[in-house]
Amino acid sequence: MIVLSIFETIMLLCFGSAWPFSIYSSYKARTANGKSLFFLVVLLIGYLSGILHKMIYSFDYVIILYILNFCLIAVDTGLYFRNKRLDALRKL
Repeated sequence: MIVLSIFETIMLLCFGSAWPFSIYSSYKARTANGKSLFFLVVLLIGYLSGILHKMIYSFDYVIILYILNFCLIAVDTGLYFRNKRLDALRKL
């Protein structure tokens, strides 16, 4: 029997709900100013750790939320690098 943690689910839904806004903001801003690559990488490592924990020790459907959040942060990280490149081009 798979038991879902309602509190873990709520936490992941709350954290995950902010990322689409961050992605939109990063896309529209076209600058990396105000973004921290260190912060994004720490979050990616954290979600990857959560995914691995679910896969190894406690598999349930909450893993989908970990994967979704990881993907959203990966998109925002990709936009960080795009925006960093755009910032460099503006300095030329």
